[in-house]
Amino acid sequence: MCRMFGLLASQPVSARPLLRDAPRSLWTLSGEHRDGWGVAIGAPGGWVIHRDTACAQASARFADVVDHACGRVVVAHVRQKTVGDTAIANTHPFRRGPLVFAHNGTVAIPAVIAAGTSAARQAEVVGDTDSERLFAFVVTHVDRAGDLERGVVAAVRALQAAGGLGSLSFLLSCGQRIYAHRLGRALHLRIRHGDTQRPASIAVASEPLTDERWHELPEGSLHVLEDDAAGPRARTLI
Repeated sequence: MCRMFGLLASQPVSARPLLRDAPRSLWTLSGEHRDGWGVAIGAPGGWVIHRDTACAQASARFADVVDHACGRVVVAHVRQKTVGDTAIANTHPFRRGPLVFAHNGTVAIPAVIAAGTSAARQAEVVGDTDSERLFAFVVTHVDRAGDLERGVVAAVRALQAAGGLGSLSFLLSCGQRIYAHRLGRALHLRIRHGDTQRPASIAVASEPLTDERWHELPEGSLHVLEDDAAGPRARTLI
């Protein structure tokens, strides 16, 4: 299994408290998930992505990245490999244009995923993981829908209709919103209201990272984390 984390804030905010300092930060969890790490930070010019095959706890680069990881949207992952060797090409988050993707779980029937993926998106897969192939499947449905949200919903409905495909919890972000799907691996949500010390934010993670109150998302659900006039919120899609 892997661990993943997404953060969306009303203003740029440091991700270090959840990536490094929290009781169950991704740095702490990497002691059990040692096969690489990745941090994608939404920036005005697009994504800035850092990835390494080292364990985060043993990586000086991870320490430097989290010290400077500040943005409105962050997606991060620590890997425990199940499919695919330890390699940069197999390290999450993956990117296709404006989209980044992280997965926690194992695809049980890869042939079903392949059959629902366009040849063009299959050709973009450069690593050996089922996770990158799952990403290609989701992006294929986005292409067909011509709209990100409708495409993600269509992909999730197709995955759930097929049944028995394994654990398919994932985070997908366009840099403005984060789509969170839970199937087979837990996801938890934390909403933090803004004050004079910090902006409002919403976080999603494979397990509660702090001692604050986190809400476990229902199995089979799909949510979009977004920011509007009322502040960051999670809207249920499925």
